[in-house]
Amino acid sequence: MASTSATISSEALTQRFAALREHGRRALVCYVTAGHPDPTQSVALLRGLESAGADVIEVGVPFSDPMADGPIIQASSQRALEHGMTLDRTLDLIGEARLRTPVVLFTYLNPLIAAGRGVLDRAAQRGVHGVLVTDLPVGADDDRESWLGSGPLAFVRLVAPTTPLARMREIAEHGSGFVYLISRRGVTGLQTDIPAELPGTIARLREATTLPICVGFGISSAEHARAIGRLADGIVVGSAIVKAAVSSVDAAVTLVAELRRALDEI
Repeated sequence: MASTSATISSEALTQRFAALREHGRRALVCYVTAGHPDPTQSVALLRGLESAGADVIEVGVPFSDPMADGPIIQASSQRALEHGMTLDRTLDLIGEARLRTPVVLFTYLNPLIAAGRGVLDRAAQRGVHGVLVTDLPVGADDDRESWLGSGPLAFVRLVAPTTPLARMREIAEHGSGFVYLISRRGVTGLQTDIPAELPGTIARLREATTLPICVGFGISSAEHARAIGRLADGIVVGSAIVKAAVSSVDAAVTLVAELRRALDEI
């Protein structure tokens, strides 16, 4: 039986999206790499994102081979590793930030395996509410998927723009919290245009799941936020925030506040 704290942890995302839906608002999901630009500024950045209106904060675990990420997040991961960031130090950082906003641990599989089976409980105790594993597609490893799906954290799954409808249904059935829809092929990074096929992809995914749909990969401006926010339940912004944080925490927080206002204009 799950503990009370575990239940609260796993339900935080569901409760946040329900509250947003009740008020007709779109979710702003913000990604940052733990320990970037450095551990001290990273805590200030997490708190700043919350104050600027982030609804969910994805905290990336620095990894030496981030194959799904573009150059901006790759560089942030390398910089964080140079500061000695690990998965457990990432959890300590989240605990130090003491956020009220739901937190999703964004990670590759290897750091989770290395941390051991108790890592999900440790994460919940430090203030994490969900986990997203970039390199664990549905059906790839039943044992580890069961471990993640039955643990104290919501198990957020990724859907690619090329995913067939039947596969979308399968992915959604094995996920919780929300579905992260990748807006385009390739790795993370900034983009100037919204893919023409995105509205159709979102419509197809709505046929496959009742979970909230948040679109990410390349969103970097208020214009993007408004356009995609009209189609989806939320947006995920990562590279633009990470890039701004290189200049300063204030620059990143200002960007998030602009995105929040754009979504609220819908």
